[in-house]
Amino acid sequence: MILIVAEKPSVGRDIARVLKCSHKADGYIAGDDYIITWAFGHLVALVDPDEIDEKLKKWRMEDLPIMPEVIPTKIIAKSKNQFSVIKKLMLDSKIKRIICATDAGREGELIFGLIYEKSGSKKPVDRLWISSMTDAAIKEGFENLKPMSHYAGLYQSALCRSQADWLVGMNASRAFTLGYDALLSVGRVQTPTLAILVKRQNEISEFKPEEYYTLTADFGDYQGQWFDPGVKEDKLSGRIKDKETAAAKAKKIRGKQARVSNIQVEEKRELPPQLYDLTSLQRDANRMLGFTADKTLKTAQSLYETKKAITYPRTDSRYLPHDMLSRVYKTMENLTPPYQDMLKFIEKKDNKLPYSKRVFDDSKVSDHHAIIPTPQKTSTQKLSPDERALFDLVSKRFIAAFCPTHQYLSTRIETLAEEEHFKSLGKTVLVQGWKNIYQSTVKESEAKTKDKEAAVLPKLSIGEQRTVEKAASKKESTKPPAPHTDASLLSSMENAGREIDDEALRDSMRGSGLGTPATRAAIIERLIKVGYAQRKGKAIAATQKGENLIQVVPSEIASPEITGKWELALNEIAQQKRDAQRFMEGIRRLSSFLVHYAKDEKKPVVFEKEFRGRGGKLRQTIKTLPEAVCPLCGKPVQENDKAFGCTDWKSGCSFTLWKDSLARRGGPRLNAATVTKLLKNKQVQGSIGTIILENDTMSFTKKGDDHPTIRQSIRYQKANTAKK
Repeated sequence: MILIVAEKPSVGRDIARVLKCSHKADGYIAGDDYIITWAFGHLVALVDPDEIDEKLKKWRMEDLPIMPEVIPTKIIAKSKNQFSVIKKLMLDSKIKRIICATDAGREGELIFGLIYEKSGSKKPVDRLWISSMTDAAIKEGFENLKPMSHYAGLYQSALCRSQADWLVGMNASRAFTLGYDALLSVGRVQTPTLAILVKRQNEISEFKPEEYYTLTADFGDYQGQWFDPGVKEDKLSGRIKDKETAAAKAKKIRGKQARVSNIQVEEKRELPPQLYDLTSLQRDANRMLGFTADKTLKTAQSLYETKKAITYPRTDSRYLPHDMLSRVYKTMENLTPPYQDMLKFIEKKDNKLPYSKRVFDDSKVSDHHAIIPTPQKTSTQKLSPDERALFDLVSKRFIAAFCPTHQYLSTRIETLAEEEHFKSLGKTVLVQGWKNIYQSTVKESEAKTKDKEAAVLPKLSIGEQRTVEKAASKKESTKPPAPHTDASLLSSMENAGREIDDEALRDSMRGSGLGTPATRAAIIERLIKVGYAQRKGKAIAATQKGENLIQVVPSEIASPEITGKWELALNEIAQQKRDAQRFMEGIRRLSSFLVHYAKDEKKPVVFEKEFRGRGGKLRQTIKTLPEAVCPLCGKPVQENDKAFGCTDWKSGCSFTLWKDSLARRGGPRLNAATVTKLLKNKQVQGSIGTIILENDTMSFTKKGDDHPTIRQSIRYQKANTAKK
């Protein structure tokens, strides 16, 4: 009898169906030759410090660092019954072999490995390694089982990752929490990820806009943008520093003769996009569909596991092995409309698909290949709206990768008028190629083909003349960096090694960023959960607490260099190229350093008091405004995440100003500086209007209006929000 251990009940049921096992029991399904059981994700975890030593239940600086020689494991309480089922089966004398059928990746190895070790079983284990949950893929996987020893490095890598996170997290989080009297979570991946957000926030807040002017000349049948030929950088060459100079140039050329001085025509090519790995899929889904990274992962997992529509999503590869060519043909054959109709855009030679190393490259496929549709016919009508949208991205990318290159002529015309230079850019498409696939999808088409060279220009020759019919200058301003979104943050995490100054180290870390494709979404959500970051629409920004944390932790835990080195080391452990013990020694040294840093290098940073609900969930941050006084009772005013109010609210004072009370109707959002000034002066004048506080009412009048646009009660009761 052979025991099969799956990661989830749904996967266990799929395997049981393929192997024709139908006898259902408590926690497993049996057949003539196999018994299939399952975990619920992790059943075994590393213990908490107080389970090693009772005295560690209380957090004290003198007990740090916590450095057990071996970190014991425990059975997760809610999973005890299922663990008992698996253990009993693993030790059953009828079972001669065990097959590990958890997800084929680092975390799947850890889930099975901890269960196997905790059970005490010594029976031989084979590994089922599949990239698709279709029946055909499961059958093929069972025909190609490998001994578990083949994946020993991957398990060691997973165990090192888990223990490293425990040592750094337990020690650093306790040390900085005690040092700053605030609940602070410090982690090897989440902290440098937070640093990326804080860095962007600082760039935005420190940004000082610079005004400049641009000049456009209308030559009748085409237009040109002024540029300075002496400035090499293209985006800077079109800027005129002041209004007077721009106006003078416009006046100088208006109505004058212009001559075509130069024409450059260049044939350009845009290669087809590569297939998706998880991170690139998450980026596109955020940009085109508005999905968070976490939503994309969950939707992709459902398409893989439940609908059997796509291959394994938690992959870091954008390539296919060459032996998958026959499966690619089968997949294309079984695509349903509208995707079947798009196959006409693929140019076959002798009825064969084009073979490119941008698609097929065995050297760039490690544990899993790129995400593509499965050969199973998938009716999009049976998918949820989110699943349908994500399946659409994967299917179109799969087809586009085999389509011809997009080719076009890029034309640059330079026109001279009164010694002033103007450029005109144009584009003529020669071969639409892979962009045919995206013509029907407006959002994606705009995202993928947005082009500065899109203008249609007349046929011109050097020396040809025109009259400057119009000339107009326009005031412009430099823009600050955009706030991070899921898409841009994922990209920064994936390419964190680019921030490292050491060129040799940067090259060696290529492909080893912050976290893995499978964990990055959870890291972003974790930052939000612990109050270090918040979402504002699509944007993700660091909170004050997050900014404060980056100020107090050392660069050794906040820079991408350390985490990138770790990820590189973990990959090398998985490939059995690095010693796991030496890696863990380095982690212990780092953990000890972080504890001593929190003790000895305390910064003058104060964290605001937080209130947490059940399960430690962050409720809100309370901050007292030092110069603000309640207009109703004279007591100090405090700020939380949503409003400003009186500190004496428990005694019945009802003064409240909601932060978005004006913003909901087109006014400004209230902040601490505005409210402090309003309570002191009873009036605040801003760029878009004036806020006035009078008696029990706050009113806002837009610039140019004679009457208040918004009236809002300052008492926490039914507000008077009459609109003009």
